[in-house]
Amino acid sequence: MNKSVLSKVVLVLSGAVASACGLLGLGGGKGGGNDQGELVGVPGREGWVMTIPYGMVPIPAGTFHMGQADEDPASTQINFNKQVTIGSFFMDDTEITNNEYRQFTNFFLVDNGTIEGFETVDAETFRQKYYPDTASWVRDFAHHMGDPIQDYYYWHPGYDDYPVVGVNWDAAVFFGKWRTAYLNDYRKSVGDFQMPAFRLPSEAEWEYAARGGRDMAKYPWGNPYIRNSKGCMLANFKPGRGNFYDDGFAYTSPVQAYFPNDYGLYDMAGNVSEWCLDDFNPASVPTVWDLNPQYIDPRTNPEGSQYNPKVPPKKVVRGGSWKDVAYYLETGTRTYEFKDSTRAYIGFRCAMTHLGRSSGQEF
Repeated sequence: MNKSVLSKVVLVLSGAVASACGLLGLGGGKGGGNDQGELVGVPGREGWVMTIPYGMVPIPAGTFHMGQADEDPASTQINFNKQVTIGSFFMDDTEITNNEYRQFTNFFLVDNGTIEGFETVDAETFRQKYYPDTASWVRDFAHHMGDPIQDYYYWHPGYDDYPVVGVNWDAAVFFGKWRTAYLNDYRKSVGDFQMPAFRLPSEAEWEYAARGGRDMAKYPWGNPYIRNSKGCMLANFKPGRGNFYDDGFAYTSPVQAYFPNDYGLYDMAGNVSEWCLDDFNPASVPTVWDLNPQYIDPRTNPEGSQYNPKVPPKKVVRGGSWKDVAYYLETGTRTYEFKDSTRAYIGFRCAMTHLGRSSGQEF
């Protein structure tokens, strides 16, 4: 062994013995710690592991071209390509289902549950603000026999694995806050560190995840067709005028009814459209930064310097739905809905920021 290395080993061992015997003065300083007067950081914070939340898949960090991957038939000119970088995060592998959302509603309406430090909502307020609007099945479509869907879609077990709809943007955000508090309340009880918050994905995160690593791809499964080699539809949407059933479902489909993309995400095209975190602005793409972009409209944000409560807030909606034509299924198509709207074709899924350095194995 090298003499210099040997001397260092002896020094470390002698220091450890001296420390164990109290010769170096444990708690060197009025703080009462064992740092011997050295800057060693606060102890007891080791052991953090960024675990993958149940029902989520990891999305690796990367760079991609955000924007349209095909011609712009609507001539909107609101989504020209822009190269951006996205940090790693986690995302629900499916849209939030009726049964998953029922766990949330039952917590407040059936179990009268409480979580320390989390806001309590009375039953009447909860029903008005966060309970799914089942009447949207009748209200959204003129001269449509939506009564049976309205009566059964949310509460009947036959629809447990179907995506929840009739939930506005605020309800989706509150769901994420509850889910965060619910998980961390348990983790606190067993002595684990808190996990980061569940939230809606940003528009850029959503598009990056939808592409599944296929940069410039027209659809989550690639280019350029909406059927596979056997003639089967690859998503739940409206193939043609008056034709909703060629994909096998007249309305929504159960989650995981179609193949996932290369990240393991289901229904990133079709089934139900999905709320995103961003405010909608036709000119937001060239405005936002090129690292984890998110557009926040100061006119509709109470904290913005140009806040105007009379401007109706619009939120980004992505992915297309069971009642949309194929154009809205494209990974680059942008659209919106007013944040207080409840629609029979809009649902959501949650995301979570990945904290700390990645081993790479989870991706």
